[in-house]
Amino acid sequence: MAENDFSLKETCPKIGGGRSVPGGEMQSSSFDLVERMTFLYIRIVKARALPSDDSFIEVTIGSYKGRTKNSTNPNPNPEFHEVFAFNKDRLQGNVLDVTVKANEEVIIGKCKFEVAEIPTRVPPDSPLAPQWYRLEDINGNRFGGEVMLSVWMGTQADEVFPEAWHSDCVTVNGENAVIARSKVYLSPRLWYLRLNVIEAQDLVPLQGNRTNPEILVKGFLGNVVVRSRVSQTRTLSPVWNEDMMFVAVEPFEDSLILSLECKLGQKEECLGKCEIKLSQVERRVMPDPVPAMWYNLERVVDTVPGFAGRIHLRVSLDGGYHVLDESIQYSSDYRASAKVLWTPAIGVLELGVISASGLMPMKSRDGRGTTDAYCVAKYGQKWVRTRTIVDTFSPKWNEQYTWEVYDPYTVITIGVFDNMHLLVPGNSNGPRDSRIGKIRIRLSTLETERIYTHSYPLIVLKPDGVKKMGEIQLAVRFSCTSTIDMLQKYSEPLLPMMHYLTPLSIYQLDSLRHQATHILSMNLGRTEPPLGRDVIEYMLDFGSNIWSIRRGRANFERLVTFFTAFLDAWIWFDSVCKWKSPVTTVLAHFIFLFIVFLPKYCVTSLLLYCFVIGFYRYRLRPRHPPHMDIKLSKADSALPDELDEEFDGFPSGKSGDLVKNGCLWSNLLDLHETADDFACLLRHETP
Repeated sequence: MAENDFSLKETCPKIGGGRSVPGGEMQSSSFDLVERMTFLYIRIVKARALPSDDSFIEVTIGSYKGRTKNSTNPNPNPEFHEVFAFNKDRLQGNVLDVTVKANEEVIIGKCKFEVAEIPTRVPPDSPLAPQWYRLEDINGNRFGGEVMLSVWMGTQADEVFPEAWHSDCVTVNGENAVIARSKVYLSPRLWYLRLNVIEAQDLVPLQGNRTNPEILVKGFLGNVVVRSRVSQTRTLSPVWNEDMMFVAVEPFEDSLILSLECKLGQKEECLGKCEIKLSQVERRVMPDPVPAMWYNLERVVDTVPGFAGRIHLRVSLDGGYHVLDESIQYSSDYRASAKVLWTPAIGVLELGVISASGLMPMKSRDGRGTTDAYCVAKYGQKWVRTRTIVDTFSPKWNEQYTWEVYDPYTVITIGVFDNMHLLVPGNSNGPRDSRIGKIRIRLSTLETERIYTHSYPLIVLKPDGVKKMGEIQLAVRFSCTSTIDMLQKYSEPLLPMMHYLTPLSIYQLDSLRHQATHILSMNLGRTEPPLGRDVIEYMLDFGSNIWSIRRGRANFERLVTFFTAFLDAWIWFDSVCKWKSPVTTVLAHFIFLFIVFLPKYCVTSLLLYCFVIGFYRYRLRPRHPPHMDIKLSKADSALPDELDEEFDGFPSGKSGDLVKNGCLWSNLLDLHETADDFACLLRHETP
C-alpha cells in the first residue's frame, strides 16, 4: 500500500462555522461542525376509536417503510409515542402514507400528507404540537377513527433526532432498533478505596490448635477479589501492615467483605468474615492519617453466626487521586475524584462526526460483504455513540457533540465499530462488535477557535501486517474561555497532588486500572442500548501495556535516538577542537570569551537567541494535528514472526522450543541493527 494512504488529509466539507450553506440559510450555531441534513419527521402519539383492540401504525414514503410496535395494552385507544425520520435527500415519493393495521394484511384506516405541504421547523423553535387526523378505510370512507400525530421538516438539531427511527436503518425494526440509535453515556465517578490491614487477634481455627498457620486476607468488592500476602508471623495473631487497593463507584452502595483465610495445602479455609459498608467509610482528599479501628470477625457454623476473632484496619476513600482508567499518556481527564478539588473549566471541545469512506466489509449478509458502522467518542466522563448506518461502506452521520475541557493536555479518542448485534435481534449478549479502527486527537496541538476538518485514516495492526480499514472525516474545534487559565494549567503538575505525596506502585496502578475498566464495563453495559465490554476495552486501550518484540524494538530505537544527541554534541566538540571548520571554531571561541568577560549579559543574550529562533520557526510550526506514525511504531516493518508473537495469547499457544527460538532470533536481530546504527554514527553517517 502506498505511503500516502496512511497520511492525514485536509478536507473542505460544507459545514456551518459561521458561513452560509446552500440555499442562503445559516446553519444553526449548535450544529456548525457538520453538514446540514434535512429529515422528514413524523411523531406518532396515539389513536382512538379503532375497531380493533390490537393494532400498529405503518409509515410509508416511496420504498421506505417503518412501523411502530404493537400497542402494549390492547384497546381501541392505543398509545405509541414513536418518531420516524426520513432523509429528505433519499425520498422516493411525494406522498407520506400513515396506515393503521390490525395485522400485516388487514388495514383499519389511513391518512395521507403531501410532502410539499409539510411545514419546516428550525430549532430553537418549540416542538410542533400534534393534532388529530381522521382515518379513512380502504374505500375512502371515514369511520370515526382518528390518529394523533405531527409532521414537519427538520434537521439533525431536532431534539427528537437521537430517539427517532431512521430510514438509514430501514432493515432494523422492533426491539432491535434501540441498539442502532445515537446515545450519550456518563460513566460514574470512581474513587480509590485504601484498606490498610494491620493485624488480627483471637483467631479460632476450625480444626483445633494448629502450629505455624499461614493466614492471609481476601477482600471482596463487587466482582473484584484482592489478596494480601501471607503473614510472616505464623501464629493465631498474624501481622501484615499491608495496603490493599480497590476501585469504588459512587454512590457507594456496595459493601467491602473481608475474609481471613488459612492455607491448607492447595485449599484455603475461612476463619472469619466481616462487612464494611462503603457509605460509612471516611473520605479524604489529602494523605491525612486515618484512625485505625477494630472489627469483629464472624463465622457461620450450622447457620448460627459466632465470634471468630477481630481484625485491626484503616479504611478510607481517597478522593485526592485520579482513577486511571486510560493510558496516562492518552488520558482524557486528570481531575481528582473528589469534586471539591475540581477547578473551573478552561474551554469547550466540539466534535463533528461527519462521515466515513472506504470502509472494509466486516461481515457477510445475504452472501455479500457489508458493514453496519457507528462511532464512539470518549472524553472525560462523557461517552457518545452515533447512530448505526446500515449496509454501507460510506456512512454519513453528521452528528455533533460537546465536552467541557479542564486540562489542555488531554486526548479525545474516537473509534469506529461494526454493529454485530443487528445479526442477532434482541440479544444483547450476541457477538462482539468488530473493531474498524480508532484515532486520537491531543487538544494541546489545536489552535483555539480554529475549525480543523481532516480525513483520518483508520489504521489497524493485524496478524498479517498493518492495514488501512478506511477513513473517517471529522471537524474539531477547541474554544478557550480564558487564555490565562489555560497557560496556568501548564505550570501545574499533571496529576493531583496525592499521586506525588502518597505514590502508588506500578503493580497497584495496573491492578486498579483493570478494576476500573471492569466497573465501567459493568455500568455502561446496563444502559439502553448497552455499550459493549469489547468497545470499552478498545477505547481505553485495555492490555496495551503488554510487551511485544515490535514494541520493544521501537522503544529501543527511541532510546538510541535520544542518546545520539549526546554523541552528536561530542562529535561537534571534537570538530571544533581539531579546527575542521575554522568559522565554527572561531565563533565558538568568541562565545567563550563573551561568557568569560561579559557574564552579566549571558542570560539576556540567551533569551534573545531563544526569541529569535522561536520567531523564525513559528512559520514552520505544524498546521495539522499529529496522527499515527507507522514508521515510529515499527508497524510497517514488523516481521511475520514478530506479529505472530504479538498476537499470540498468554500463556502462549506455541511450543516451548518455538518460543525460545523466536526470542533468540529477535534478540540477535536487534543487536545486529544496533551495532550497524552505532557504526554509522561513529563514521558520521546517517544510519
